[in-house]
Amino acid sequence: MKAKMPTVNSDTVPRRPLRIAMISYYLPSGSKIGVGYWVDQLAREMTRRHHHVKVFSSCPPVENAPYEVVSIPLFGNLRTFRFAEAVRRLDLRSFDVLHAHGDDYLRWPRQTPAHVRTMHGSCFAEAVHIQGAKERLRMVALGLGELLATLVADRTFVVSPATRNWMPWVRDVIPPGIDLDRFRRPPSTPREPNPTILFVGTYRRRKRGWLLMQVFQQVIRPRIPEARLWMVCEDCPPADGVEVLGRISDEELIDRYHRAWVFCLPSSYEGFGIPYAEALAAQLPVVATPNDGSRYILDNGRAGVLCQPEQLGEEILSLLTDAKRRTELEQSGLSRAQDFDLRLIAAQYEKAYWALLERHTSIK
Repeated sequence: MKAKMPTVNSDTVPRRPLRIAMISYYLPSGSKIGVGYWVDQLAREMTRRHHHVKVFSSCPPVENAPYEVVSIPLFGNLRTFRFAEAVRRLDLRSFDVLHAHGDDYLRWPRQTPAHVRTMHGSCFAEAVHIQGAKERLRMVALGLGELLATLVADRTFVVSPATRNWMPWVRDVIPPGIDLDRFRRPPSTPREPNPTILFVGTYRRRKRGWLLMQVFQQVIRPRIPEARLWMVCEDCPPADGVEVLGRISDEELIDRYHRAWVFCLPSSYEGFGIPYAEALAAQLPVVATPNDGSRYILDNGRAGVLCQPEQLGEEILSLLTDAKRRTELEQSGLSRAQDFDLRLIAAQYEKAYWALLERHTSIK
């Protein structure tokens, strides 16, 4: 069954400011996990729309954020599960909307007129790809919490159609949004003089930075000795031709998107994969291995290159040596990025909030 993307009619969205509580274990101030960046952007956009937003998180406040952050500090083991228990105890009766991005599965009975949950992928799907029995067991436990959350919330959304494979009763898809103006590449910005590949993620685990590093050293550098690889990660070992950037500011990351030749993230699993969408918005051709997020964002290969790990080197080489093909992918990728416009996505959630509030009022 095809997932439904809610339509938006801005003329029907009421303008009264809402009191919105958001729950997110992650925020950019304490983690580089993509969920935190999306929550930050959504909270900013909802604040720009004159709503009052308060984010409850394990991370500290985000610098210069226009919304309020309530930090829930956690220490020791099982922090994710203890965060869910802390979320259960929050008094949210003063809010119109609870929008949870995780960890709300214990919030019963509900306190807010509208309770929305966004599933940023499936922990069951991630358990299939994760290494280690202990981590796999943890993901399965979190997956059970996700299933329970779909019963606790008034309405649940998934970030990509394939996520519905693990919860087919959830019908609606709303992907994360991208601030297109912020990522737009100025025509005057030059690419790097040498062929340059950009990676954003972690060296180990499902992001598979190690795979790209291996391909770069064994396939790309022997054929293009002047090629460069930029690794935006903190756990990458040094290597010839590789610049390990660690954790960089958003402004520097956008600049790297604008100057690189190709973006590659060969993840084994992504529920969505925000860096794919950011690269498209920055007119940077994308190469990815197939996963739930990359297939969706790259429109099954129409907006970027999807290939198996063993084909990764040759596909990147083909792009680095074919300016015409890179230009074509820049344009098709930019066109696809319009579907993830932050303003459009925020309007969809805004409309969902109001639909639930109106239903609550009619029931009462």
